[in-house]
This record gives sequence, structure tokens and C-alpha cells, in this order.
Amino acid sequence: MRLAWALCALSLALTALSLLLFILNFSYPNTHLYEPWLDNTLSAVFYPSVGAIVASRRPENPVGWLLCLYGLAISISYFCAEYAIYALLAEPNSLPAAEVLVWIVSWMLSIIVGLPAFLYLLFPTGRLPSRRWRWVAWLIAALVLAGVITSAFYSGALMGVLGPIRNPLGIEGLTGVYKALLYFISPVALSAVVLSVFMRLRRAAGVERQQIKWFAYAAAASVMATSLAYLVPGVIDTPLWFERMGFALNIAFIPAIPIAIGIAILRYRLYDIDRIINRTLVYGALSATLVALYFGGIVMLQRVFVLELARIGSLHFILVGSPND
Repeated sequence: MRLAWALCALSLALTALSLLLFILNFSYPNTHLYEPWLDNTLSAVFYPSVGAIVASRRPENPVGWLLCLYGLAISISYFCAEYAIYALLAEPNSLPAAEVLVWIVSWMLSIIVGLPAFLYLLFPTGRLPSRRWRWVAWLIAALVLAGVITSAFYSGALMGVLGPIRNPLGIEGLTGVYKALLYFISPVALSAVVLSVFMRLRRAAGVERQQIKWFAYAAAASVMATSLAYLVPGVIDTPLWFERMGFALNIAFIPAIPIAIGIAILRYRLYDIDRIINRTLVYGALSATLVALYFGGIVMLQRVFVLELARIGSLHFILVGSPND
């Protein structure tokens, strides 16, 4: 359908303009840079592209339209952020209405958090798992609406990602309310998604079961990549190559969820997922074993090295004696 492709084209156009602004901002050494630019670029390209394909071939299924809207929301937020940074920090007063775009990007985050929740609740049939899930959908909608209203007057802008730029309509008293609400929305939405996928998988059979497997596989891969990129380095001391590998995997798996959803809805080579899962389990177990052996070997060698240094020091003390002797 033309509307789906129009939404996709708008997302891609905004993303292209955002990249241009990012390059311009990057040319100013002391200008704050928008850190999630690469994540947003990939999401704003793959989600609406897959969504346009799905919506044009399965217009009755809202999943494709939600993919398009999610990509559009990310591209709008991305463009507004880069525009504001250029117009307020890189070249002050060079572009009009910069503060208006700061205000827009301030309340877009709640929508970006809420849209995937509806997307995954309706996947793959386009309907909720059952009528009893209506209150969950209404709850998420109410939380997103409350998040939009409070973030519109939150004193910061996009949780500090815009650096020194502040919301022109911000009220200091709403900062704590907005953060608490946002931290509440995300776990609720995530819990609802996980539970709905689990319930569908238990009851599904045949084609629908294979469709859910595609999504579950992509989601698990994305969570694993995110953990390697951010969680593991934050818990233990990892070498630089491990952090770079985790970051590269995280970026590489960003398109995994929209592509998996597209394959599932369009039923393209649907039953190949079983072979992919089996190979992943085999290679994943082998890779995990090698990583465990690597880190275990490093820890053991460090321990042996420390003990050897202590032994040499004690031997030197016995042979040479104390410096005061």
C-alpha cells in the first residue's frame, strides 16, 4: 500500500538528514555528539522497511503498521536531536525552531518505549493472546500517555542524551515523577511482552509456533548481544577486544528482530528456524566453552604469577636479608 511505503520513505529521508547533521556536528570538536546515532540509524532503516513490506502484503495485520510507526518515531526523535544539537551547540541560532524540536524529542521516548510493547503483544496474528489481555494493553496505553505528558514538561531532554540542552518547557518538580514513570513503564512493558510470547508459544501449533520461534530466536540473540556489549563489561573486567566484539554484535543484531518478524508474518522459509536453532545451540555451546576456558586460563595464570612473585620475594628476603640488617 502507498501509505506504508510513504511512511517508510519519510523515515529514510529523516534518517538521511539526521546523518548529514551528525556529520556536521562531528566537524565541531567541542560539540556534544548524539551517542546512539548508529543504533537509531539502523533501527530507522530496518524497522520501517520491513514494516512497509509486511503492511503492503498483509495490510489487515497491524504488526506491519506498528513496525512502520516505530521506525518513524525513532527517525523523528533522531532528527530532532541532531537538529537541536546543530542549531543550539554547533552553530547557535543558525536554524529556526530549535527549541521546538528539543521539546518534541523530550516526549518521544515514551512512545518509542510503548510502540514495541503493542507490536509484540499483537505478534504474529495481529490480535491479543486473548480477551483477558485487553487490560494489559489499556494499562500500557495509559502509562505511555502519562509518560508523554510528564516528559513534555521534564526539565531534561531525552534523559540527558542531548548533553547541556534542556527542555524549554521543563519544570524541575516533574523530573522525579517522569523518571519514576519511565522506569516503571519499561519493566511493565517488557514483562507483558515476555509473558504474552510465552503464553502464545505454549498454546501455538504448526505455523504460528514457527512464527513465534523466529521472534523468540531474534529476541534472545539481541539480548545476548546487548549483555555482551554492556552488562558483562560492567560486571567483570574484560579486555578491550571483548568490549569491541560485544559492541559489534549488538549493532549487528539490531536488524534481527524486524527481519525475523518479516519472515514470520510473510512465512518465507518459515521452517528453517529449527535448523538455525540447532546450529546456534551447537556453535553457541562451543563458543561459550572456549570463552570460559580463555577467561579461566587468564585467571589461573594471573594467580600462578602472583604466587610465583610472592615466592621469589620471600626467597630474596631469606637470602639477602632485610635492608635494615
